[in-house]
Amino acid sequence: MVSRLSTGKSWYKHFQYEEGRDKPSDVGNVMLVVATLIAAVTFQAGVNPPGGVWQDNEHGHVAGRAIYASQAPAYYVFLIANTLALPAAILVIISLTYRFPFHLEVIVATISMIVTYGSAVFAVTPDESVRFWYIMAAAAVPFVIRSLIQLFNIVFRRE
Repeated sequence: MVSRLSTGKSWYKHFQYEEGRDKPSDVGNVMLVVATLIAAVTFQAGVNPPGGVWQDNEHGHVAGRAIYASQAPAYYVFLIANTLALPAAILVIISLTYRFPFHLEVIVATISMIVTYGSAVFAVTPDESVRFWYIMAAAAVPFVIRSLIQLFNIVFRRE
């Protein structure tokens, strides 16, 4: 028996997508699971930020506000990256469930989740540390990029 530890081959290549070997429905299912996990994690992180929230109004803090927000630059990086991940995952979920039964309900649920996420983020974030337009821009990025790709494909379609 030959040891595979010293071959120098990448162990993960076996698990990568390979056209012809992998069925599109299987790939779609895997992507749907991954997107759902990403959406769940980012939603949870927005609703319950790292470090938790202040429990009292002492020492200049406001109860219910994110403790992490006291480190404004780091909190901004977290908030923008997290906000970028949620709509990207939701875009994948909506795209992969297109024309499925109950697709309208999936759209209503995901829009409701985005609204809930936004209201939770603004509830736990101190007013002085949030720039509303930065967060809205981060939330729009996946949809804008997908729209630009679609437009590019229409304009430069090879026939």
